[in-house]
Amino acid sequence: MPDFTLPPGIAPLPYAHLLQIEIVEASKEGIRGKLKVRPEMCTAGHILHGGAIMSFADTLGAFGATFALPEGANGTTTLESKTNFLGSAREGETVLGHCTPIHIGRRTSVWQTKIITEAGRNVALVTQTQMVL
Repeated sequence: MPDFTLPPGIAPLPYAHLLQIEIVEASKEGIRGKLKVRPEMCTAGHILHGGAIMSFADTLGAFGATFALPEGANGTTTLESKTNFLGSAREGETVLGHCTPIHIGRRTSVWQTKIITEAGRNVALVTQTQMVL
């Protein structure tokens, strides 16, 4: 995973390493990542599993939420997540995620992640709420 700076005290997510999520851009304005669709992430039909799609989006949202944390916060956790599945990604393809803030409040933030294939086909649109700990 590329080196990037998170706010002090925020640890990188071990689960992102397990999924092999690559963060390609990280700032207060948004997070961009990519995920290679590997066989162990697929359904019997060699299509990216919905749970893997949701995990990818949740990871990007969590990274984004760390940039919005107020001083003294201990971290963030997902309160709610909604996924619209729009298409599929096949084994061997790479999916791209772009996560942007919709709302940054004192106790919560809302993030939206659009996931597409490298060819530009829609895969999912995910909206999640993160709580400040």
